Amino acid sequence: MSNFFVVGIVLNIVLTGLALYWLWRQRVPKIRKNGGGRDKKNGAQSGHAGFREPDVSNDFLSSHVSLLVNSFRHWTGRNLVDSGMSPLQQARAIHEAPFVVASHGTETDPIFNYANRAALALFEAGWNDFTSTPSRLSAEPMEREERAQLLERVRRQGFTDDYSGIRLSATGRRFHIQRATVWNVMDAHGKPSGQAVLIHEWEYL
Repeated sequence: MSNFFVVGIVLNIVLTGLALYWLWRQRVPKIRKNGGGRDKKNGAQSGHAGFREPDVSNDFLSSHVSLLVNSFRHWTGRNLVDSGMSPLQQARAIHEAPFVVASHGTETDPIFNYANRAALALFEAGWNDFTSTPSRLSAEPMEREERAQLLERVRRQGFTDDYSGIRLSATGRRFHIQRATVWNVMDAHGKPSGQAVLIHEWEYL
């Protein structure tokens, strides 16, 4: 068997292997990041932590909302909604409330993980977009340092009842919030789980 014939067989094996690998790669779904930091798989939006928009099918995210409600009561001594309601009823009431409730997680660059209907309307955003957005982007660049200082103060104190500032909607529309309550969210074991905000007063600028 000549060397030329052996080389031909080796090249044929290599090329066949490369062709099979290329075909296999075409079958693997591609996952990529879009400009907003969201994962996309076959074009689908993932949102934050797999949460879907609150509705009857997921009990209005009652498990997460219970953390917000219980943490709010722990720090402020007040109730977000009627304490006589069941967790499901509280979650639905907060989702449909006329006031804004939103929260973010504990990431290095915290990402929104909850917004009720009023929050989505105020920020002019859909659920998937909102819950894929770092919460710092809700403030204008010149406001972010002040916001960071506020959140650090809340982290140490537990909550504040007097936060005011300028915020941005997803469309770039500016609005002023006044006397907002910001509080630390704790999980069922009392460990930090993020921070949340309650807004009753706002005005578009």
